[in-house]
Amino acid sequence: MALTGKQIRQLRSLAHHLNPVILIGRGDVSDGVVEQAEQSLEAHELIKCGVQDGSDLSAREAAGELAERTGAEVVQVIGHRFSLYRESSRTDIEHIKLA
Repeated sequence: MALTGKQIRQLRSLAHHLNPVILIGRGDVSDGVVEQAEQSLEAHELIKCGVQDGSDLSAREAAGELAERTGAEVVQVIGHRFSLYRESSRTDIEHIKLA
């Protein structure tokens, strides 16, 4: 699902106040990181991630790889942080209503 410019702006504004829930370090994008991101995306739909100095990946590379492996969309990459969005299949959470 490709996001429109309006939807990306909406998600960026929502992600601004989030703290990183996934930190990518020396192990880069491992299976454990992917599993943790899957769980966070199912619970929250929009997550912020960070890349620590010990990682060999840039934030853009890590965002692309993690988005590909989780089926998510990259919302934004700034510095060492990036945001991902994927609609959740859960019915017990409040879903983000995209414009």
